[in-house]
Amino acid sequence: MKLSCLQENLSRGLGIVGRAAAIRSTLPITQNILLAAEESRLKLVATNLEMAATCWVGAKIEEDGAVTIPARLLIDFVNSLPNELIDITLPSNSHAVEIKSGRFQAHINGIDAQDFPPVPSVSDGVITNVTSKALSDGITQVAFATATEESRPVLTGINAEFEGERLKLVAADGFRLAVHEMALNSAVGEKAMVIIPARTLSELNRLLGDQEEPVEITINQQKSQALFRLKNAELVSQLIQGSFPDYSQVIPQSYTTRAVVDVNEFLRITKMSSIFARDASGIVRLLITPGSELTPGKVTVSAQAEEIGGNVSEMDALVDGEEAKIAFNARYLSDVLSILHQPQVAIEVTTPSSPGVIHPVGVDNYIHVIMPMFVQW
Repeated sequence: MKLSCLQENLSRGLGIVGRAAAIRSTLPITQNILLAAEESRLKLVATNLEMAATCWVGAKIEEDGAVTIPARLLIDFVNSLPNELIDITLPSNSHAVEIKSGRFQAHINGIDAQDFPPVPSVSDGVITNVTSKALSDGITQVAFATATEESRPVLTGINAEFEGERLKLVAADGFRLAVHEMALNSAVGEKAMVIIPARTLSELNRLLGDQEEPVEITINQQKSQALFRLKNAELVSQLIQGSFPDYSQVIPQSYTTRAVVDVNEFLRITKMSSIFARDASGIVRLLITPGSELTPGKVTVSAQAEEIGGNVSEMDALVDGEEAKIAFNARYLSDVLSILHQPQVAIEVTTPSSPGVIHPVGVDNYIHVIMPMFVQW
């Protein structure tokens, strides 16, 4: 194998696939990145056996060939080189790669490419595509609500429902629920529901930053694997098997009190209250007070920690309904407020022991439900 490419392009490609490489594994080769010189491009592949990332980098290929190199070592060395031409050579009958750039060079011992796990081919089943911005917005608005503990594996993933020209992404961790709906560019022939690991979609979201073209999505017929095809990269992931909970029962169908407030102001005073809530099980209290003819309604946010003190903050609100009280986990509240693009948000409440609903004002494709904290008022 013999090729040359720009440091900037190689560094970008390694950045795309590098996070898919295994950090610790019983199969050491999964901690490596596969370099394959083929068809006037350099193919980079990394996998942890649950997710595989492939990227193609423009290169001048003099001799075809392939080898795998330790991911962390290769990434760190390439990133430390100046933005100049890099020559990569693999002598025949050797697994030691020579990397040269100007006055810098290194030898890295690799493993035979034949031992690298093959990337699954996903070509049949549900095939559609979606604009990169719509997909990125959807992932951003639900991924943070997935569970991090493995006790219920289905909750560590995002439920993706493909139906007609719509895709609905749903995440829940038992304490909160996020639902985002978006339009597909091409309708799917049959309804499909799969659970995609949150880590896969978070990694995909990172790659969508520079993507302007639509993202092609393929779910295989067995509903065991998903392929996301970008401009110069592909992400293949195993899917989580199991049934996602019936989340529709958690979403309140009505409310007795609705308050519309400024998102940035609500976020600021929530974070302010969370300073005191740290020593009070993370609890912040919301008191929603209707206005009168002369005075606006208001939402009072407070936190009280017995040993250190407490705080109270107020903000104006458009209130519909009666006075209401509810308490939330401060982190859950600030998590959802941090990802909203709209200037205003509505809080919908029924009783202190019923779930609260967060609705961005002006859009109808996103809803967030938070379970209340039980407190003495």
